[in-house]
Amino acid sequence: MSIAQTEEKKAVEAGYWHLFRYDPRRTLEGLNPFQLDSKEPKGSYEDFIMGEVRYNSLMRANPERAKALFEKAQADAKAKYEKLVEMAK
Repeated sequence: MSIAQTEEKKAVEAGYWHLFRYDPRRTLEGLNPFQLDSKEPKGSYEDFIMGEVRYNSLMRANPERAKALFEKAQADAKAKYEKLVEMAK
């Protein structure tokens, strides 16, 4: 737990986790209530998830299946970020 903030930062940089805010009061000012705080992911998604025991153990147990799942997860994370960017506009 001593490195929790570091891991959270890595998750955001890799696109695994996104930071955003939603404040419905902003609509009263004519502003978008959704604000995306995350920048475009710059870190390696796979490097981040391989640092997590749950994903690392999956790779050791079933490498072929894990690789397919990791690729899908990365594509889903990219699509999610693009959707969040669109919502923030």
